[in-house]
Amino acid sequence: MKRMKRTFTQEERDLVFDLWKQGAGFSDIGRVIEAQPGSVFTVLRETGGIKPRQRTRNITHLTSEEREEIRVALSAKMSIRAIARLLKRSPSTISREVARNRGRRYYKAIDADRRARRMAKRPKLGALEINPALRQIVIEKLQLKWSPEQISGWLKVEYSRRKYMQVSHETIYKSLFVRSKNIIHHSFTEYLRRKRPMRHSRFHARSGDRGFINIVKGVSIHERSKNIDNRKSLGHWEGDLVSGSGNTHIATLVDRKSRFTIILKLAGKDAESVHQALLATFRKMPPEYRKSLTWDRGMELAKHADLTKEIGLPVYFCDPQCPWQRGTNENTNGLIRQYFPKKTSLSPHSQEKLNEVATQLNERPRKTLKFKTPSHMIDKSVAMIA
Repeated sequence: MKRMKRTFTQEERDLVFDLWKQGAGFSDIGRVIEAQPGSVFTVLRETGGIKPRQRTRNITHLTSEEREEIRVALSAKMSIRAIARLLKRSPSTISREVARNRGRRYYKAIDADRRARRMAKRPKLGALEINPALRQIVIEKLQLKWSPEQISGWLKVEYSRRKYMQVSHETIYKSLFVRSKNIIHHSFTEYLRRKRPMRHSRFHARSGDRGFINIVKGVSIHERSKNIDNRKSLGHWEGDLVSGSGNTHIATLVDRKSRFTIILKLAGKDAESVHQALLATFRKMPPEYRKSLTWDRGMELAKHADLTKEIGLPVYFCDPQCPWQRGTNENTNGLIRQYFPKKTSLSPHSQEKLNEVATQLNERPRKTLKFKTPSHMIDKSVAMIA
C-alpha cells in the first residue's frame, strides 16, 4: 500500500527548523513530531536547512476583514468615497482594490485576499541578484575555498567606500543553500569547508572520538605559561596529524598568534618519522619563532623529550579528549580538509603540493585577525623585529 505524503502544519514546520538549529538530527525531530526522518529531511531541504522568514502582512495593506466590508458595502451600492470614509482609507486605495478584482459587480473578498497574498510573494531582489559583478567576485573567492564569512569581511575592507559591493556572509550562505532562489548554483557548496546538502547547526552532533594514551613524562598544558595563552607573541605552535586512507598522514603546525600554517609530509605515523619531520622544520626557524609546541596525547609524539633536548623546544600536552585546548589547530585542520578530504589517500601529494596549500591558507583573510592574512601578520612582526 502506498504511503500517503505527510503534510506539516506551520507550527510543525517551525518546530522542525527550531530543533534543527539546536542540533537535533532527523530521527530526533521525527520522534518529536511523529514523522519519518525522510519527511523531516524533505522539509529542511526545501530551504537548505535555513528557516524561512515568517510571512507577515504589511500594516499598510488592506486586511481580509476590510475586504469583507468592501464587499458588503458594494452590495449595498455605496460609492467608493463612502467606502473609503467608512474604512478610513484613501478613495484611490479602494478604487484600485475593486478594479483589480473584477470590478463592483463581481468583487469577492476571499478571492481578493488570496490574490493579494499570492502577489505579495514576489521577493525583493537580493544584493547578489542585482549586482552581477559582486556575484562573480563571490563565486571566484568560493572557488579559492574562502568561507562566506571571509569573503564578506574582505569585501568590507576592500570596498569600504562602496556599500553596493558588500554582502553579508548569511546572504552568501542563503544564495548557496536555498535552491529555489538559484542565485549561486548549489554545486558551489563543494568549495565550502564542509560539503553538506544543507546548513547544519554548530551544535550538530558528531561522533567518532579518537583514542589517547598517557605520554611518558609529558608536561601538561596546565603548566603552560599564561604568556602563551594570551597570544601576544609569535613562536608558540599547536600541532596535530591529519590522516587519510591507506594509513597515510601529514603533520600540521599553526602559530597561535598569527595563525600561520605549516604542513609536513610524513614517511609514517610512527614516533621517529614525526620526530624527524618536526626537528627538520623547527631547525630552519630562528629561535624567536620556536618557543613552544602544544600537541595532543597521540603516540606519534612519544619522542617529545628528544625534541626539547635537541633544540630547546618545550612541548605541552592537552588533556585526554579535549581538542578545544588546541582550538587553533583543530580549526586549521578543518580548513585543510577542504583540500584533502577524508577517506582519500595523502601519499600522492608531494611536499611542494602541501606548501602550495599552506600558502593559500596563509593568504586567506581571517576574521580573528580583523581580516588580515597570517602572512601579513608574520611580515609585520618581522618588520618590527628588524
